[in-house]
Amino acid sequence: MQQNSAGVPPFAELIQDCHRSAVHLELRDSYRVADEVDDFAEWQRLGAISAASVERRRPWLDLVRTAVARGVVIRRARVVSVPVSEYIRYEYDGTHLNAEAGELIRWLPRRDAAKLALPGADFWLLDERLIRFGHFSGDGASAGHELCDDPAVIQLCADAFESVWERGTPHENFTI
Repeated sequence: MQQNSAGVPPFAELIQDCHRSAVHLELRDSYRVADEVDDFAEWQRLGAISAASVERRRPWLDLVRTAVARGVVIRRARVVSVPVSEYIRYEYDGTHLNAEAGELIRWLPRRDAAKLALPGADFWLLDERLIRFGHFSGDGASAGHELCDDPAVIQLCADAFESVWERGTPHENFTI
C-alpha cells in the first residue's frame, strides 16, 4: 500500500489503532509546520516555553498519555547537527513535556549518524506494520504524508530507527 497525503488519515486515528509501539525518527534541523509557527515565534520572543504553549500542546500530550496508558511504547529519536539550530533549541526546551506524557526521547548528533543508513524522510513506524512518512519542503513546511506497509521498507525503517536509538543519548542526559 502506498497512499499520498490525500488518503492518509489524521495521526490521531493512526495512533488509536496502534497497540504495541510507535517510533518516530526526526532528521531535520528545522521545521516550519503550520501548527508550530506561532509557538516557535513566541518561544523566540520569550526564550522559554510558556503556559499558553503547554496548553496548545495539550491535544498531543493527551494523545500520548492515552496511548501509553493502553500499553503503547512511544519512542522518538532526533538526529541533530551540533551546535544545534535555534529550532532544535526550541524543541529541546519543550521535550520535557513529551517525556512527562510518556514518550521516551533520545538525541543523536548528526556526526555520530554519518555511518548509518537512514531513510530520506522523517517517519512514524506503528506496530512495525505501517509507516507514515513526513515530507517537508526545503524551508521545513509540511509537504504532506505518505503511508507505506511494504515489508522491506518497514524493515529498513525499523533498522534505521534502532541504529539511531542505540547510539542516541536519552533526553535527560543530553545537553545542548
